Amino acid sequence: MLTDRVALVTGAAAGLGRATATLFARFGATLAICDREADGLESTRAEIATVGRPVLARVLDVRDPAGVDSFLADVARELDHVDVLVNNAGGTFFAPFLDVGTGGEAALLAENFTQVTRFVRGVVPLIPLGGGSIVNVTSIEAHQAAPGFAVYGAMKAAVAQLTRSLALELSARRIRVNAIAPDAIPTSGDHDLQASMRETSSRPDGPVFEPVVMPPLGFLGSPEDAGAAALFLASDLSRFVTGTTIHVDGGNWAAGGWRRTEI
Repeated sequence: MLTDRVALVTGAAAGLGRATATLFARFGATLAICDREADGLESTRAEIATVGRPVLARVLDVRDPAGVDSFLADVARELDHVDVLVNNAGGTFFAPFLDVGTGGEAALLAENFTQVTRFVRGVVPLIPLGGGSIVNVTSIEAHQAAPGFAVYGAMKAAVAQLTRSLALELSARRIRVNAIAPDAIPTSGDHDLQASMRETSSRPDGPVFEPVVMPPLGFLGSPEDAGAAALFLASDLSRFVTGTTIHVDGGNWAAGGWRRTEI
């Protein structure tokens, strides 16, 4: 499906990024991966190497413009081009909106939006004239209210809008641009977020909302589920798909305010 194509995956040290990168390798891709977590990134690199695929790994913080530019220069020099870009890196913290200061807001903006636009601007010139695929990882919070994650949700919504606009702007280059909106997929960072939510909820002025625990399908997803959706969007199986979002969430977005009852 991706034989000899070059795929760049950000935030590849763990979770969705690692699952996507290793799955792409198993389907024949050459990988360029980055993350600020050196140990996790090395583990991903080693796993890709075991399936015999070339991999270029760089430790960097995607919020650092100079680091991103240096990484992309290495990709261009060592791998020549990029066929697929997966903008997976991102992050958040739990806090009521009024508790988020200007520094925290700037960090959320840099980590979830401006680094995405920088990677797109840097990678598009590396995509061959025959076309390629950009996959942006957003979140269910891009499509519904996100109490305690208001700025993060707004940035993910911005990436969803960017996805639609770029699908049109880049169509003449035959570059398809789509998004994945995961939910109900546990990752390593969830424990800290849940602890913060419990601590804040115990305050007298704490939030009275909490996310759905179990989606309509009745089971939680895995990072590999999101990786499979990214594989579809990266491959020729989706050659006529652009400007859309795949919700990998067990039905949570479709359910809206409805909750499954036990019979």
